Amino acid sequence: MSLNSAYDILKKYWGFDSFRPLQEDIVRSVLKGNDTLALMPTGGGKSLCFQVPAMCKDGVCLVVSPLIALMKDQVYNLKRRGIPAEAIFSGMHFKEIDRILDNCIYGDTKILYLSPERLFTELAVERIRKMNVSLLAVDEAHCISQWGYDFRPSYLQIAEIRELIPNTPILALTATATSDVAKDIQEKLEFKSGKDFKQSFERKNLAYVVLKEEGKFDRLVDILTKVRGSGLVYVRTRRNTKEVALYLRKKRVSADFYHAGLSAEDRSIKQDAWINNKVRIMVATNAFGMGIDKPDVRIVVHMDIPDSLEAYFQEAGRGGRDGQKSYAVLLYNEGDKMDLENRFELSFPNLKVVRLTYQALGSYLQLAVGSGKGESFDFNLPEFSRVYGFDMMKTFNCLKILEKAGWLSISEAVYIPSKMQILVSKEELYDYQIRKEKFRPLIKTILRTYQGAFNHLVKINEFQLARFLKISREELDRLFMSLKKEGIADYKPQKEKPQLTLLKERLESKNLVFNKKMYDFRKKRYAERIKKAIAYAENQHCRSKMLLEYFGEKDALDCGICDVCLERSKTTASPDDFERYKIKIKNLLKKENLTIEELLESFSPKHQNRILKVVEYLLDEEFLKKEDGKLIWK
Repeated sequence: MSLNSAYDILKKYWGFDSFRPLQEDIVRSVLKGNDTLALMPTGGGKSLCFQVPAMCKDGVCLVVSPLIALMKDQVYNLKRRGIPAEAIFSGMHFKEIDRILDNCIYGDTKILYLSPERLFTELAVERIRKMNVSLLAVDEAHCISQWGYDFRPSYLQIAEIRELIPNTPILALTATATSDVAKDIQEKLEFKSGKDFKQSFERKNLAYVVLKEEGKFDRLVDILTKVRGSGLVYVRTRRNTKEVALYLRKKRVSADFYHAGLSAEDRSIKQDAWINNKVRIMVATNAFGMGIDKPDVRIVVHMDIPDSLEAYFQEAGRGGRDGQKSYAVLLYNEGDKMDLENRFELSFPNLKVVRLTYQALGSYLQLAVGSGKGESFDFNLPEFSRVYGFDMMKTFNCLKILEKAGWLSISEAVYIPSKMQILVSKEELYDYQIRKEKFRPLIKTILRTYQGAFNHLVKINEFQLARFLKISREELDRLFMSLKKEGIADYKPQKEKPQLTLLKERLESKNLVFNKKMYDFRKKRYAERIKKAIAYAENQHCRSKMLLEYFGEKDALDCGICDVCLERSKTTASPDDFERYKIKIKNLLKKENLTIEELLESFSPKHQNRILKVVEYLLDEEFLKKEDGKLIWK
């Protein structure tokens, strides 16, 4: 398949005349059948790198992603463009999964999204054997690496799928991979003759700023008053989203709040209002922003320091995607450092407590020993914690330990709309509605509104249906439940709860095995990430340069627009003067080590404040070191 075909597809379905930087190289590599790694920052257009090849090639593209909300959003947008796409994730009904997989073999489905846990079910594996798989795309590929910040054990199995589709190339995509993680991704996915493409993570239009503040709320209002335009404010807890949004409203700043605990309808309304600039500022947890392409975000503020630079870079990177000047601001104080250190301790509970949580979980889900493998359950963490008298945060971290060890997986709330299917023939249904008059308006409306109801489960909007029939939601639910009870229809009520999936059969808690070496390794890596995050906030180096070096760009230059660079430019010389001062300091110190006072004697008194700033910079950047009160050129 030629690159010309890719351009035709790009124009036909997306309306673009050209690819963004690096996209064309990645698409060309995939079309040639190469295993490919794409490292592209947030907003770089990773999705097109597999969506376009999927439309160019015969067969179906499998996309593995851990982000259910993102999968659903992409499927919705692809279908709007006329591209047949589907998604399979925890909590879905067997019949619907069966239908979707059949369409991937015998129908016209071009792109199938699966959560990693669903990829390895017996049903999925059996059907993948029969599929013509054109491409295996692994989104958020950093999840495969234990060096990464979001390791997921289920990702380690992806390479096993390659045995079923040995001639299918693989495309791994991530926006947050260090050099170690990038290497690990290629090894774990068993790249053959792999290609890797990396777009610089530099964002020349994004000014990174760290402000040391005790009164964060007032400073936030000050920032949002000075920087006009759409903005995002990230906070750590759900409670704080509402608290900060209400405070902003009191100060006459247009704001709303968002977190994963809201209903799907509320989240959708709030998200749309912000995207369409009906609300200026969205205050949110990190549940917000993934997959949302809003280019004109002028300001992203973090009220709390994230526990990794990967998370910070991804969230801050949602600002200024249109290339216009934007700001990424971190409000930081000593309390944040203590909070991060406390979170570290809480994140690695004693393994005895983890076993106790696992035992309680088996009882809570009413699972016998030896059962449960591959099953998904609606899971209410606050209720579970309350029933067993557990601290909720500690329990959450115990579950994350179990997840990292490969025993289970947890997802945020998954919205699954109501669905129904007619189980009888048209003649039987006609006879039923003649006999049961109260069901007649509902049945007629279903037949008129929902195509395919005789063939498979169809989504229904109960709110609209009840309003059209002029009955209450409760009455509508009773009618559907009666149809189900009498065998006329299959009915699955709407649900929206977090999903917990058991990846292995339930064991006695005493038989629960943990890899202590890997547990200690992850604990060490987490500590290192926290240390780097704190260093970012506290060190007086160019913010952009620190982030780029963290992601392996060792030759990055000072950005000139972050708070550190701007402060330095206020008191230091022009670039030419700075270089001249630097050379003179170097020549003086090459002859002999000097105290700062001795060094200053070699410069005019009117320039000495500037020289002090230059010396401070040279010490920060380790051109100089200080021993026994004297400066030494390194």
